[in-house]
Amino acid sequence: MVNEYQLRVLPQVAASEQAIKEYISREKGCNLQSIYGVRVLRRSIDARQRTVYVNLAVRVFVNEMPPKDEYRHRDYPNVEGHDTVIVVGAGPAGLFAALKTIENGKCPIVVERGKDVRSRKIDVANISRTHTVDTESNYCFGEGGAGAYSDGKLFTRSKKRGNTEDILHIFCQHGASPSILSDAHPHLGTDKLPRIIENMRNTILECGGEVHFETRMEEILVKNGKVCGVRTNRGDIFARVVILATGHSAKDVYRALHKGGVAIEAKGIAVGVRLEHPSTLIDQIQYHTPQGRGKYLPAAEYSFTTQVDGRGVYSFCMCPGGVVVPSASSNEELLVNGMSPSHRGGRWSNSAMVVQINSEDVEHPDLRMDIEGFEDVAPDSPLRVLAFQERLERLCWIMGNRRQTAPAQRMTDFVNGKLSYDLPATSYAPGLLSSPMHFWLPRFVSSRLQRAFVNFGRASRGFLTREAQLIGVESRTSSPVRIVRDNETLQHAQVEGLFPCGEGAGYAGGIVSAAVDGERCALSACQYLDSF
Repeated sequence: MVNEYQLRVLPQVAASEQAIKEYISREKGCNLQSIYGVRVLRRSIDARQRTVYVNLAVRVFVNEMPPKDEYRHRDYPNVEGHDTVIVVGAGPAGLFAALKTIENGKCPIVVERGKDVRSRKIDVANISRTHTVDTESNYCFGEGGAGAYSDGKLFTRSKKRGNTEDILHIFCQHGASPSILSDAHPHLGTDKLPRIIENMRNTILECGGEVHFETRMEEILVKNGKVCGVRTNRGDIFARVVILATGHSAKDVYRALHKGGVAIEAKGIAVGVRLEHPSTLIDQIQYHTPQGRGKYLPAAEYSFTTQVDGRGVYSFCMCPGGVVVPSASSNEELLVNGMSPSHRGGRWSNSAMVVQINSEDVEHPDLRMDIEGFEDVAPDSPLRVLAFQERLERLCWIMGNRRQTAPAQRMTDFVNGKLSYDLPATSYAPGLLSSPMHFWLPRFVSSRLQRAFVNFGRASRGFLTREAQLIGVESRTSSPVRIVRDNETLQHAQVEGLFPCGEGAGYAGGIVSAAVDGERCALSACQYLDSF
């Protein structure tokens, strides 16, 4: 017999299956010995009151054994010699697109400009050690995309375009913990992601697909308005329809498309800073106790949002127990991101704190930045938000002493418009440089952040503190460009057989939404091929 229950229990009860069994036996009148297994279907923490509870939805197996696997297994056939689909980019959109083409009997050829996920580790480490960025292998480029060495969050509110639960099951099939199926905010961790990504690549190869690393797409080949393949930097030509999943940092792709007359449009982004607190302080604030999380609770998360002068200001990509990392993709720019290991046990917690920038805002006087070497972009150019983003990242690099040393400022000093004469310890490995960020950040951004921080401090006592610091800048929350496509076929509006997808095309905002969009584009590409 199988029963399902909604439980509200203390953290120490939710921490183990045995404790949950004992609780159910006691509260539901079941014989403890007859409970053969418990599966947690949903798990969330309720920390709104002084006493923290864990809400559980559980499936209880009474006098019968639970099934072996907690996830749905998907079969991938051998597609060697079958019709091909070219997938440009091996981030979440590209990898899930490749797997979906296999499901539909097509053979994916994946072209990735960066290195495999393990080799990337050396290159991302060198950014901190030598302050040198490998422009083809970094936190943005390489197998797994920008998400490979990030927090690995799998939570998304964008569920209208596809089945996000299916994405989680595929992750489990490739080595992720089944706990992601039940957690309210599922998370993989940067230490777990490389193995999962490798397993996905191995599935593609075992099924007859191809994966080509350090192979950059140089040109999309178009004949009579139809895509017929791509040409790479190695001189190879791969012929067939193309799924374009190049990620939000492939600026050369945007420029090449625009130069070639392929329709793209400017898209709004959000920019700001990384805000870093001691993780113990965030635990104390969120769990309402000086003891913090204690033995049974995870590192605390937070989420803030407000409106200041008609623009949203909000926290984004919160990394409990995580680190701040350098995320530049060229040597004359500086930007940061956050990531967490799976255990989230680090000394610091960080989050992006960003201000909404609409595409028409970039001509606002308070967003103007005159940086040597940058020419003005036409107000109606589809690259205008990209140009603003590049200027901000160059300005930050200049303020960081033209290295990957990041400018930083204590949170209270930023709000009060004062220089920080010293800085707290940090997780940011390349090092920090005290800087008047309130002065040189565009006023459009800094003034809104200052007022938002005051609001957040009022809402959550202790959050606005000199023990926290701003690290600059956070500028790649999403793509500054949208590649125009047809809403029904998902093909480019002008070029038949070109399927722009994922975060880089402007249709996703994280690992799961990018994966969902990759699957949708792959299905459309396969249907397009089957129509001939």
